[in-house]
Amino acid sequence: MALERTLVLLKPDAVARRLCGEVIGRFEKRGLKLVGMKLMQVTPELSKQHYAEHVSKPFYPQLEEFITSGPIVALALEGPEAITVVRTMMGPTNGRSAAPGTIRGDFGLSRQMNLVHGSDGPDAATRELAIYFQSSELVSACSPLDPLTLADDEK
Repeated sequence: MALERTLVLLKPDAVARRLCGEVIGRFEKRGLKLVGMKLMQVTPELSKQHYAEHVSKPFYPQLEEFITSGPIVALALEGPEAITVVRTMMGPTNGRSAAPGTIRGDFGLSRQMNLVHGSDGPDAATRELAIYFQSSELVSACSPLDPLTLADDEK
């Protein structure tokens, strides 16, 4: 089982709606380890870097307008198969299609204002984490709770 790191962004709508604590708490309660966190404002340049594959698409201006509209919280999470675990917890992009119990299913109704972003694979996670965090900003420490969260062969 692969121990992975992934990027999660709590988007401007999550910050404005004061859902950050609730969302972070869900990840922590699940057993994912918080190894990096910062409150920041996404600039148009940072948006273009993050969403490079979408810049030429017709919907990009609206995407950039939204992600730069207010502060975000960038998280680096770590755990076994963290990328898949996070994406499952988020639910589908469109909150109207997301099942209750997922972050988007419990708190969202929109396709665009969908509260969270999570890396969609290992390559994306590596690239995105490097955009938002310097390696010195990521901290990994053993916790007394680790033995209660994962078996030795899962670490």
